[in-house]
Amino acid sequence: MSGPPGEHEHRDTPDDTGTPDDTTAGPPGNPGTPDTLGGPREPGGPAGPEGHREPAAPGGPAASAGAGGAGSAPRVPLPRASAEDGRWSSPGPPPAVAPLTLEHHVLTSLLGAWALAACSPEEAAAVEEHLGVCDACADEAVRLREAVGLLQRPESLDLDPGLRTRVLKGCLERRPPRIPVPGWATPYDAETARLDALLQDIGDAEWHAPVRLRWFEADGAASRRTTVAGVIAHLMTVDGLVAVALGLADPLGDITAAVPAPAARTEAYWRASHYPPTRAVRAPWRAQSHDIVRTVAFTGGTGGSGGGAGRMPVSYGDFELPLHDAMLDRAFECWVHAEDIAKAVDYPYEPPSGRHLNRMIDLAARMLPGVLAERRRAGLAAHAAPARLVAAGEPGRSLRLEIEGAGGGEWFIPLDSPGAVGSADHEVAHVALDDVEFCRLAAGHVPPAEAAAGQVGDRQAIRDVLFAAASLSRM
Repeated sequence: MSGPPGEHEHRDTPDDTGTPDDTTAGPPGNPGTPDTLGGPREPGGPAGPEGHREPAAPGGPAASAGAGGAGSAPRVPLPRASAEDGRWSSPGPPPAVAPLTLEHHVLTSLLGAWALAACSPEEAAAVEEHLGVCDACADEAVRLREAVGLLQRPESLDLDPGLRTRVLKGCLERRPPRIPVPGWATPYDAETARLDALLQDIGDAEWHAPVRLRWFEADGAASRRTTVAGVIAHLMTVDGLVAVALGLADPLGDITAAVPAPAARTEAYWRASHYPPTRAVRAPWRAQSHDIVRTVAFTGGTGGSGGGAGRMPVSYGDFELPLHDAMLDRAFECWVHAEDIAKAVDYPYEPPSGRHLNRMIDLAARMLPGVLAERRRAGLAAHAAPARLVAAGEPGRSLRLEIEGAGGGEWFIPLDSPGAVGSADHEVAHVALDDVEFCRLAAGHVPPAEAAAGQVGDRQAIRDVLFAAASLSRM
């Protein structure tokens, strides 16, 4: 569109002696200064024939003249020159490295360094040129490169199990929660979150992958075949014991179990299902675990021993555990069955963090004296020789349980009475195990006779403790 000339508009008339595209002219009396105020333009170059003036060339006097005279900086910067106009040249490729002239035995000695990428550029060029003409050295170079690949430790694509704990710790240090999760509930929170991440990664078909649950019963191995979805249903029904103790809904609903024990509740849920459990079981299990963590955060203390709410009894049918121990028990079983699922679907899965593993081992060590007493009453464990009952709170014969690894520690297990106190002065045996190996023994996944890495002292006491540890397992 056309309109009246603006203040800054230049119009090409017969009386105009410049060119319409000239942008380097200045005001009268100061040729070459750019016009920034919209005044009359002056010719930008020398006069041509018939009074016509040629435009000034870039970089000429008009481009270099300023308001104060020749050589002054222009008031308006000129466009930057580009490489395309021929005034600038782009840098070329770096000069090629000329290979050195080396003898054959020297090049052969450099093959190892070349495979490790430890040669200088000149040496590498010489070796690579030589490999093109020497078949023997080329074959040796291939073998060395393959050996270097074997020396590199493969990195797992699975996340570090301690990553979530470290990230949460950093976040909570910056902004502490208004209602924190008690320390005794954090292992359960972490293990359910890790299992939920595993379940999120598997496909629909893998929910029906066969899984064999294993435990130790009557001094022998026992097992039950189910699916991945069946394992989650089992975890949900047993976690329901904690949920009921906290006043939450029972996942069994109207289903009635023969006895309020973990195995009976699981079997009742499986029998009541018209179809085998599918991935639909994940949503109620996940919601229940979140409700449990949220509820204990509101009702539980932040101390390691659980405080008042942490001592609330949770019934397992034939025995009870305080709430803080029941939460550790559920975290332990969640990890064990998550490993069962991971093995079934070929998924990498790491043990819990060392801090959480230590708490799980501590729970097992505290339960061992009571299990030993029950096995002794059932005739499955030997009595002390001579048989005697140690008064509650008094030191008695003890076994030193040494657990190695990130979750390790040292515990003295009283052998004569569940009320006795373990003591180093009354040590009669010493057993050393790896932390994960001990947990798998307590889960019934390792035979007691094959568990101990090192054992010294009373063989019968060692056998009794190892079998008692395996007896902690259940479906």
